[in-house]
Amino acid sequence: MKRQNQSSVFDFILLGFSNFPELQRQLFWVFLVDYLVTLLGNAIIIVAVSLEQSLHIPMYLFLLNLSVVEVGFSAVIMPEMLVVLSSENTRITFSGCFAQMYFILLFGGTECFLLGAMAYDRFAAICHPLSYPVTMNKRVFLKLVIFSWVSGIMVATVQTSWVFSFPFCGPNEISHLFCETPPVLELACADTFLFEIYAFTGTILIVMVPFLLILLSYVRILFAILKMPSTTGRQKAFSTCASHLTSVTLFYGTASMTYLQPKSGYSPETKKLMSLAYTLLTPLLNPLIYSLRNSEMKRVLLKVWRKKVDLHTF
Repeated sequence: MKRQNQSSVFDFILLGFSNFPELQRQLFWVFLVDYLVTLLGNAIIIVAVSLEQSLHIPMYLFLLNLSVVEVGFSAVIMPEMLVVLSSENTRITFSGCFAQMYFILLFGGTECFLLGAMAYDRFAAICHPLSYPVTMNKRVFLKLVIFSWVSGIMVATVQTSWVFSFPFCGPNEISHLFCETPPVLELACADTFLFEIYAFTGTILIVMVPFLLILLSYVRILFAILKMPSTTGRQKAFSTCASHLTSVTLFYGTASMTYLQPKSGYSPETKKLMSLAYTLLTPLLNPLIYSLRNSEMKRVLLKVWRKKVDLHTF
């Protein structure tokens, strides 16, 4: 931010889908419903895990952290996006754009590492069940959670500060719905080649390395499950892993298409749609995936609902 005074741009204009005004009006209501359902779904998981003592184990505490990330992710992106879609005032200040990019990277980076930690937790529980209480004790769990959040903060601090150290001398129109790194970087009035190398390398390390470790963990898990003598045991193990694997595929697949694509690989409209895939769908679907595919979560949610009904009854 030190070089902001060298820029002639003091705010940005988010173009959204301005070429398709009818589409914008329709998308506003779709995104509004998406936002409300996302907040409600993740809030239910946070409350259920927090209140239910039987869920105070690493698997569900990781899920609680993931839901906190999804709520933060949506809260950073969706309100500004709804303003862009519903009004002609689509300006965002320089500092506002900085803050939005910072928290997008913070929550996105944290989610990458949390998903990796959750894969390790499932690997330890299924492949080494006897030593699991020692392997994934409270101290190890806290270290993994803290590492995930601190890594997200470091990624966001370095990348956002670097992007906004470039001078911006016009134009100031961002062909996007929010301040994401690639479209903002296109407006910089400087040679960004070195940053692009850093960003590509960083994305490989932050996105692809955890993703490969997750895949390796699940290969080991698959072999361990196939060796189980009990059909019920295999089904339970598959059930606990399927939710996480679905989330991993959804998040990593769409995020890598956005951040690892060639600079001119896709049209601006296609890039916007790919960004929406991981900024809208992942936070929305995660609570549904984990609550509908997990028998323990369904049991607890039903228990919480019955308590609520009983309170209203009496």
